[in-house]
Order: sequence, then C-alpha cells, then structure tokens
Amino acid sequence: MNTKTKILLVEDDPNFGSVLKNYLELNEYDVKLCTDGFAGYDQFVSGKYDICIFDVMMPRKDGFTLAKEIREKDEHVPIIFLTAKTMKEDMLNGFRVGADDYVTKPFDSEVLLYKLKAILKRSAEKGHDPSQKEFTLGKYHFNYDHRSISINGEAQKLSPKEADLLRMLCIYKNELLPRQKALKEIWGDDNYFNARSMDVFITKLRKYLKDDPSLDIINIHGKGFRLIDNAAN
Repeated sequence: MNTKTKILLVEDDPNFGSVLKNYLELNEYDVKLCTDGFAGYDQFVSGKYDICIFDVMMPRKDGFTLAKEIREKDEHVPIIFLTAKTMKEDMLNGFRVGADDYVTKPFDSEVLLYKLKAILKRSAEKGHDPSQKEFTLGKYHFNYDHRSISINGEAQKLSPKEADLLRMLCIYKNELLPRQKALKEIWGDDNYFNARSMDVFITKLRKYLKDDPSLDIINIHGKGFRLIDNAAN
C-alpha cells in the first residue's frame, strides 16, 4: 500500500519540472508532473492529492486561474505557488485565491521541503486530510465532496456546515471531538451564539443518522461530542 504524500506539480518548464519532481521523489513524495494548467486541472479532478505546487507564470492557463478552479472543487487542499516574481501585489493575489505559501525562484530546495512539511502538518492538525473524503458510518455512506449521506439507496443532501461538522466527527469517530476545535474550525469563533448554532447542527445530524441504531452522537458535557459507531467496534 502506497502511503506516500501525493503532490500535484504543475510547471511549464519541462526541465525544471523534471528536476524538481525527481528531487521531491528522492525525499519520499509521490509526484505527478503536468506542464500546463489545463492538464493540471484534469489531473486534480481525476485523482487525489495531498498538496499542490503550481508555477504562476504559465501560458494557456496561469497558476492563479488554476488555483481558483481547484478551490471551487476543494476548499482545503494546500497550494504552494512557484514564481520568479517578487512583487508584493503578485503575492497578495496568490493569497487571495487560496495559496498557503509562496516560493520565489530561484529557491533553496531544502526551504521548499520545510514549507511542505510545515503546511502538511498544519493541514493535518486542522482535520483537513485531503485524502479522506468518504466515510462508512454503520449502514451509511458519507461523501464529503458531494455533501451527502446515503442508506439503502436514499441520499440526504447536507449543508456545507453540516458536511464539515460530520466530517470532523468522522475523523474523531469513537473519540472526543472538542467543542472549541469544531467551533473555531467551522464557525471561526467559539462564542456562545456559535455554540448554540452547533448544538442545532448536532441535532440535525442525529436525525439524519437515526435509521441506524448502532450510531449515536453523544454530548460530553462541557467538553465536546463523540460520534459512536458500535458497528466499528
């Protein structure tokens, strides 16, 4: 089983792209190299990647446009931009379209490795594991990308916050999901009003899962919630 971190590298200079791909593979990353933005987008939607590295200045489709399109498909996958430009406005533009970091050419390869490790660690700590988009919950199947849970051929569509909350509960399945973590990650603040809102969403999720008695979402008073899946024990 391949457990290497998967990187989508989109770089229009084939020589530089090949050198960087080989360097990352020597450091135990699984790298797919595309030489233009169109191919990069097609590759992203047909595969699963843990992090993306995009060159900014590409003909046909530049890195900023590619990142915008990727963000419409996946809000969480980390994106690093490679660019020869150092203008502040270019960097700000990159962050506006969802960049996690920027590396200007020429760059120290070890610096790129450090940034990769730091971003992947932050992503994992947030519970945003791009490789984990589908879950089995008792008799249910939860598809995070489609925002749906299904049982016996019938699907229930979820709101974005419902899907985010259920995904965090799934990641912490049979363990405590701290209230503060969920509130800060999904609502942005752990204030009283957001806490009441989250309680309403928990009630909704319980209703959606009611057709399988092996499932329950229990409230650990003052601490958080636990998604119990007795079928998994």
